[in-house]
Amino acid sequence: MKTIKIGMIGFGAVGSGVVNLFNNMTREIFERVGLSVELVKIAVRNKGKKRSQVFDKNKITEDAFSIVTDPEIDIVVEVMGGEEPAMALILKAISQGKHVVTANKHLLAMRGEEVYSAVESGEVELGFEAAVAGAIPIVRAIRSAFAGDRIDMIQGIVNGTGNYILSRMTSEGKPFNEILKDAQSLGYAESDPAFDIEGIDSAHKVAIMAALAFGTSVNFGSVFIEGITSITPDDISMAREFGLKIKLLATAKRCEGGIEARVHPAMIPQSHFLASVNGAYNAIEIICDNAAKNVLIGPGAGSGPTASAIAGDVIDIACKIARGGAGKTPPMLIPLELRSETKVKAISDMVFEYYLRFTVPDRPGILAKLAGALGEKGISIASMIQRGRQENEPVSVVLTTHSAAEADLDMALEQLKDTDICLAPVTKIRIQKDA
Repeated sequence: MKTIKIGMIGFGAVGSGVVNLFNNMTREIFERVGLSVELVKIAVRNKGKKRSQVFDKNKITEDAFSIVTDPEIDIVVEVMGGEEPAMALILKAISQGKHVVTANKHLLAMRGEEVYSAVESGEVELGFEAAVAGAIPIVRAIRSAFAGDRIDMIQGIVNGTGNYILSRMTSEGKPFNEILKDAQSLGYAESDPAFDIEGIDSAHKVAIMAALAFGTSVNFGSVFIEGITSITPDDISMAREFGLKIKLLATAKRCEGGIEARVHPAMIPQSHFLASVNGAYNAIEIICDNAAKNVLIGPGAGSGPTASAIAGDVIDIACKIARGGAGKTPPMLIPLELRSETKVKAISDMVFEYYLRFTVPDRPGILAKLAGALGEKGISIASMIQRGRQENEPVSVVLTTHSAAEADLDMALEQLKDTDICLAPVTKIRIQKDA
């Protein structure tokens, strides 16, 4: 009987999780595939490094290209991350007729079209479940479960680090930087957390999901990205007073004239299920024409959950190899030549309600000037709260608006910036009551 052989590139936390899973599930994998599936070779940067998982040292190499060119290897698992040399290795593997499983969201968001085209031309399989939301099977849901429906929107929390920080800020009232340091010490945040806290990691995932769900290419540069570094305990407290909660939301949505692809903090109703998703958990809502609203919740990162997603893709591909169906499925569900190009809408063309926090001088007429500047651009105020009044000290004024175009609001705020009214940058958070 044929043994399906796996070569893996990368042996960090995720790679160790994959080794552990294959060591512990040999029998189950055989039963599900009908053939033996064996991890036969791993490429690493440093063979001498101590590792938490045991693997035959004779099967570890520092030559990653020896894996993608090995004629005996059927499936290449890429968990090294980064754009290069991962891209070169994946393309080489495809050119050698090998199937590929990757957890590399950055690469797929930035250069996915090249990969998808090579996969189609090479008639091989591509598994990338682990690239989007860890153990949450969102890719499989889009490609299979909802393939017979029309997806109108995908939105959710797809970065555990950002959600952990906002959750603790909400429950403890502590400032962003203090919680970030705790998250780093506990291993929830990297030493350089920029991708997580600036929304870039979430944007990678939105770009992939939008392209898959809407049958179009999505340039990563067209995804609107805003992080959570400016959120304060005061903003969280004020949101609570309005019956809202702040979450870092990722949204891919059909709209008139194109699609939306955006990542930013949003105030959502406390009654919405996303408001109750806390800690490092991820949650994704899929809204379809016929299936209506569906929700997926689970751990979005970590060696175990990510390894589970990788193994799921490996088993799926191995089953196709065993039954003679490998290389028949377009990676993006729709063959690339049949996809339509859809415009990604600019954030300036979108309409939201807004939460605005101003720091202003404590003197008569300020509120009238704020209202006047907004009113000139057709922006009406829904509510207003003033806090922290001390004689001769600046005060915080919080306004919420009715629905307004982002471009109009930005013009009003730009005009106010050039006056003596605003003593600090204005905090602007979008309100999504229909989230």
